[in-house]
Amino acid sequence: MSRRLGKLSAGVATTGIVLGAVAVLTAGTAAAATTYATGTVAYMCNFPGIGQQQLDVKANFTGPDSVAAGGTFTPASVGGSATINATINALLNAANYDGVRGKANMPVTVTNASPASATVTNLDVPTQINPYVPGPRTFNIVQDAGTGVPTFTAGVAGSATASLGTTINAPLDFHKKDGSWTTWNFNCTVKNTNPAQNRAFSPAIPVT
Repeated sequence: MSRRLGKLSAGVATTGIVLGAVAVLTAGTAAAATTYATGTVAYMCNFPGIGQQQLDVKANFTGPDSVAAGGTFTPASVGGSATINATINALLNAANYDGVRGKANMPVTVTNASPASATVTNLDVPTQINPYVPGPRTFNIVQDAGTGVPTFTAGVAGSATASLGTTINAPLDFHKKDGSWTTWNFNCTVKNTNPAQNRAFSPAIPVT
């Protein structure tokens, strides 16, 4: 399993997985930056030793105030976090896990832009090993030099909306208290709810 997965940050409440974007427009210079953000999106993931459990993800990115029709924009400064609840944190502690490292691959979908779906690959979570602290635990995710970020081309005048994808894949190494590492292919699927979860970033990106 990849060792590039990144940093796990402990003892904090849910914070957002950050997808920062700097727009590069074919039609000229990008406008001032705006922050686009999701609410909390719940995924079900295969945790080592404890099976399917919920992971709460929030995301945001910085992008242009608007994009010219036919212009391109490339997400950059990608980063963020995902949080496990106190019960899952306690279960991982009972299974003797206290840290993580690796990479994360996060699909996104976009309306009124192409490609309509793409994946941000090899997001880094720098290694962090922490003693157990009761309560939620937050895993930080950041972009590094090895991260692959797609470029999108805006469609017709109106707006474009980006959304988190329905899956997350992360080749991880989980650290055990005895100093060893367990390789784990961490797979997540968005939790099935009624009504369905809103995975969109808000506001929509104006296309001029």
